[in-house]
Amino acid sequence: MSQGSLNESGPSVHASAVRVGRLAVLIRGPSGSGKSRLAFDLIMAGRSGVIEPAVLVGDDRVHLATVGDEIEVRPAPVLAGLIEIRGLGIRRCDFVEHATVGLVVDLDAADAERLPTAESLKISIFGVELPRIPVGRDHSPLPLVVAALTTTKSSSSVNSSGDCLKGNGNHMNPSIATE
Repeated sequence: MSQGSLNESGPSVHASAVRVGRLAVLIRGPSGSGKSRLAFDLIMAGRSGVIEPAVLVGDDRVHLATVGDEIEVRPAPVLAGLIEIRGLGIRRCDFVEHATVGLVVDLDAADAERLPTAESLKISIFGVELPRIPVGRDHSPLPLVVAALTTTKSSSSVNSSGDCLKGNGNHMNPSIATE
């Protein structure tokens, strides 16, 4: 990918980002919390068809900017196309120069709960409200992110089947969540 048009618009934040389909997953958390691992796991999930195709935006440090009523993420120019793979070191991979953030994942989140409140599932960045997944320290984030990307929220207007009431079978639609 071309690196010539990369710029440092917007503040730099300690985070990673992966574009999944047309929107980016912004991955935040303290050092050592697994940001790079989740980024790589999302790329691999995209390659295997579990989620839409996924490509790195940036690892470890990215720039955020408000563009209209959206948040755009760009890689830090010096790190563009680089990702840390624990056990292998810093590796080069395909990347995109920018993407619109559609989901925020906070690793080692103090407010992570089994059944989170509606307030904890959204966050405002530069005045733009975005869906958020708070992930506890000892929980794997990949299944939560895949579920957020491939399922829709439960609703009382949904008719449950007899099997669903018995707890049998998988009754989720594998579609990109619109809520």
